[in-house]
This record gives sequence, C-alpha cells and structure tokens, in this order.
Amino acid sequence: MLGLTLKEVSLAFREGRISPTELCRKCLNRIKKTQRLNAYITVTEEFALKQARQSEARLLQGVPKGPLDGIPFAVKDNFCTANIRTTCASKMLKDYTPPYNATVVQKLLDQGAVLMGKTNMDEFAMGAGSTDGAFGPVRNPWSYAASYRTQAGSASDSDWVITGGSSGGSAAAVASCTSYLALGSDTGGSTRNPGALCGVVALKPTYGLVSRHGLIPLVNSMDVPGIITRSVSDAAVALGVLQGADVRDSTTVPAPSALTELPEDFDVRNICVGIPKEYHAPGLSEETRAQWSRVADLFEKAGARVEQVSLPHTQHSIVCYHVLCHAEVASNMARFDGLEYGHRSEMKSSTEVMYASTRHEGFNDVVRGRILSGNYFLLKQNYQHYFVKAQKVRRLIANDFRDVFGSGVDVLLTPTTLSDAACYHDFTQEDNRTRSAQEDVFTQPANMAGLPAVSVPTALSQRGLPIGLQLIGPALEDKKLLCVARWVEQNVGFPSISDCENTQESRKDPGATRREQASAV
Repeated sequence: MLGLTLKEVSLAFREGRISPTELCRKCLNRIKKTQRLNAYITVTEEFALKQARQSEARLLQGVPKGPLDGIPFAVKDNFCTANIRTTCASKMLKDYTPPYNATVVQKLLDQGAVLMGKTNMDEFAMGAGSTDGAFGPVRNPWSYAASYRTQAGSASDSDWVITGGSSGGSAAAVASCTSYLALGSDTGGSTRNPGALCGVVALKPTYGLVSRHGLIPLVNSMDVPGIITRSVSDAAVALGVLQGADVRDSTTVPAPSALTELPEDFDVRNICVGIPKEYHAPGLSEETRAQWSRVADLFEKAGARVEQVSLPHTQHSIVCYHVLCHAEVASNMARFDGLEYGHRSEMKSSTEVMYASTRHEGFNDVVRGRILSGNYFLLKQNYQHYFVKAQKVRRLIANDFRDVFGSGVDVLLTPTTLSDAACYHDFTQEDNRTRSAQEDVFTQPANMAGLPAVSVPTALSQRGLPIGLQLIGPALEDKKLLCVARWVEQNVGFPSISDCENTQESRKDPGATRREQASAV
C-alpha cells in the first residue's frame, strides 16, 4: 500500500480497502522504522491522526475534498507551518513556531492532505548534500537497499550515501515510503539534486507559478517551491493543486491551464528534444553519460526529433549564480538579529554585542561564510563589478534558453547530477562551497532563467544507486514538460524502491511491499 500512486491510494480509499487513519498509522510506523535516515526534524503524529480521522469522516459521507484527501505528505522545514516548529535546520530558529501556514502548505491542507512532519535539510537550504544542518545529516534510503548493500557489503553501516540537498529529508521521506508527496524548495537545484540521488521524481515549476509566501527565503529571485513524488503523474496532481496566483506573493502568475491529470494520448513524435553540448561537463561520470545517451536514443527511436543545441553562456552560470546567491543571502539573513524572533544570545552588554554573538551562535560556518562573501559583493566599491555584472550575465543565460526554445526545441535533456550519490565520508572531505559548485552545475541555470525543470530517475548505477536525468522546458510549459517526463518514466524501466531496508531486515517485515531492484545499467 505504501508504494502506490496517489490515484491508486484514492481508489483504495473509495473502495474501502484501507482508511486514511490506517494509512496514516502505516506511515507513522514506517517513520519510526526508518529513524536512522534522519529524514524528519519534527513528526506531527497527533496532528496527522486528527487530520486522517477528519478525512475518513468525509470519505464515509461521500464528500472527499479532492484527489489528495487523506494522502500523507511531508514538508521541508523552511516552509512555515502554523503552531508547528519551523527551524530551517538551524540553531537560529530551533524554537521558532510560526503563526501561519505557507500558501503551499495551506493549499494541501485545504485539500485534506495529511501532514506527517517537517523534513531535514541543509541549514537555511545552503548546501547540496543535506549534511550541514543543525540536526545532523540525512541518509539516503538506497544506502540500505539490497542493490547497494550487495555491492558495499551488508555488515558495515559506515558507508551510507548522501541524499543530496538541500531538500534531502523530503526526498528521503518519499523514497522510504513514509509519505506520498513532499514539498522541497529549489533555488539552484535543491529539489532536483536529491530527487536524482534518491531515485524519485523532483519538479521545479516555472518561477512564479507556485507561491513563495511562507517559504523562508534564501534567494528571492530564484526560490521556487518544489514537488517530490514517486511518479510523474503524482507530481502533476500536486502541481494542479499548488499552482496559481497568490495575493500574498506579487511574483506569482495565474495558472495557464487547469492541471488535473496528464493526457494519455501524448505523442512524443511531435517533440523536438535538445541536447546542450555545454552540459558535457568535467567530472560527468561515464554511467551518467551513458544514461543520457540511452534516453536520447529512446526519443529518437520513438520518432522524436533530437538535435544538439548550444547554450554558450553556461560556462559562466555557476559563478554568476554564486555571486547572486550570496548577495541575496546576505540581505535575507540580516533579519535574524536576536531582537524580534529566533535565537538570542545571553551576551547583552550592548545591542551590538548581542547582535554579533547571536549571529555567531545561531548560524553555522556555511551560512556565516555566505553572508560575508555576499556583503563583500554588495560593498559600494564592488557592487558594479560583481552584483551588476552577474545580473547582466544572468540575462545572457536566460536569452540562451529563449533562443533555443524559440528555434523549435520543446525540451532540453541533460544530466541532473555528475554521478550517483557519494558516500558521506567522501562527500564531507570537501568544503560546502566546492561541493555546491559541483552538485549545482546542471541545475542552477534553470533557476537563473526561471524555467520549469524536472528530474526523472532512469536507472541504477553499478553501485546499485539511482541515476537521474533532467528535462528543462520553456516558461509556463510545465504541463508539456511533465508529459515528456512521464514518457521517459514509462520507457526507462526504473526499478522503484518501496522497501529501503536491507534484505536481512526486510525478512523481519514480511508484510512490506517488495519490488524488483535489478540494475537497469
């Protein structure tokens, strides 16, 4: 039951095969069994059971609120949730309880979805591994799948792999079957990166299509609420609920069309797929490159037009992204001063001392480092040289995408990450800045241009870990993008994970759903 799609669960509810309360308890038990993943910061058990009982009553009366009524979901811990702790995985907000819900959270609750809890992340979403938060690193559920343990050796627990970040907790929650849907945030790839490494579908909608109200900001001009599910169709259902204008977010736009279900008669022969030559980046693994070629060949064999395209300013994108990101971070983090809310230092000899010590105690080294570099870029003598120049380059990057899509290309096919998930020990040998530059190289250009992008799992590597590919579409063409993504999903034969524990532990839980975990590589 935990491995079903949203549509299948809704049908099971209506047919009486399971109730929302029973499903909620199954997910809560699953969260307890998978605690070592550290996917959740806060589990909202009482609230979830209360919501599930209300959903059950509606179903018995024959008046469900919609396709998500009774469906368990999780929320990254940088979205505000009324009367539920929201920490951003930081000491600065470790006891902060917002008085309101983020718009996206409220929309899901209004549909009757059941909130299981708040998921772990990198502190203030600054990272690409979900290893730099105040509540400890998140473990990738595939670390305990038979496909990986067979290669790594089942006896050791020291070689677990990362989830990617910064929405690693949300990706782990969906991959480990503790929720059917999770919200992440995506500023430079923070939803798509962990989606690829955890073998789940991760959608970054067009900038402005989904409200940012109540999302604690990192980079206002690039932040987008992301959607993580186990299938493309589920992502489409969630986007249909979440999209649309919001009076509380002036950057939102009306939804171009209602999106309930993707059409069954989508014809890939009408699609032109672009392969950006600049995405053959240094460090791209041979296995990822092989999957990229394999999926391009699948398109071609199915009758789609596949052609190489050029995005000439891609080489400058990652540097440009970091300048703009750090500048906006410096501005956004200024609000955490110990005066209004959040952590306040006990050193109170003066306002200046309290302010400085509060920020030193509340922020980790990564956040403090980005604030420092961001303020440097914004100094009067540096502003034109760094910030303004980066904005100009950002326009050139957006123009590259506009020109390619204007030439008749419908979607771009690229890798999502350089390789499969790294072992935690190996990943943490390098500093956060270096890791982020490596992990965001394929994903941040879509944020710079405000375009929709989705990561779809395509195969398991020789290590038994997921490899994902990314599709990028024109602005507000999210529906067409998802149609293409579903076609990929249906044709690659990715072996879904529904039991994230190793084979030996699975025998202790004979009722758990098992699916084949054979490598597709």
